[in-house]
Amino acid sequence: MMKRLLLLSTLPFCASALELPAPVKAIEKQGVTIIKTFPGPNGMTGYLGKYQEMGVTIYVTPDGKHAISGYLYDDKGVNLSEKRIEQELYVPAGREMWQRLEKAKWISDGKADAPRKIYVFADPFCPYCRQFWQQARPWVESGKVELRTLLVGVIKPESPAYAAAILRAENPAQAWRAFEQSGGKTAPALPTRVPEEQAKAVNMNQKLMDELGANATPAIYYMNEENVLQQVVGLPDAEKFAAMMGK
Repeated sequence: MMKRLLLLSTLPFCASALELPAPVKAIEKQGVTIIKTFPGPNGMTGYLGKYQEMGVTIYVTPDGKHAISGYLYDDKGVNLSEKRIEQELYVPAGREMWQRLEKAKWISDGKADAPRKIYVFADPFCPYCRQFWQQARPWVESGKVELRTLLVGVIKPESPAYAAAILRAENPAQAWRAFEQSGGKTAPALPTRVPEEQAKAVNMNQKLMDELGANATPAIYYMNEENVLQQVVGLPDAEKFAAMMGK
């Protein structure tokens, strides 16, 4: 499962229309943002919120005078709060982020109608990105996976220029493929000055990567069988690789 630093701010808030009880207002002042309410057990009212991009639950007693912040468990030891946070906050936020990935500036590698889409943030000088690219060849070339690469410039000072040059090529997909196949030896001619359009695309990819909570490349994102966004940062091990490639 991906990091919990997912942008919950992408979700629409409805708390502004709620009349919050005094204990919840007091919790708000501690930095908690209330997102929505839900029915709690035994007459309690539940509130979903976020604190530093992490989901939280608050339960208010029937008289409205006391609030309990934390996880709620049933008599079988099931964490009811965690399940609600997952389904009502993280899953929708992940789908919202997936839509943002779809609209980003990426390079397609594979068939557009491949059943599995995988987004990967990659630096031209990242050896693990190249290794992942090579390992994915059988799935990409068989039509099972489409890799969508978002180029960033984080490893070397010249990384942004190389990323921009690849995006500026007449056929960026061919340029990226040649670059990876040659181990970085076959690169488009570097411009004396990075064009504004490609520089903006690289910067926007970097911003999106930061917002997703990734701090290294490759940063890989895909939807699992339950349509929940997954994150793998760094070169995936065999188990993670098999899971992301699908059947």
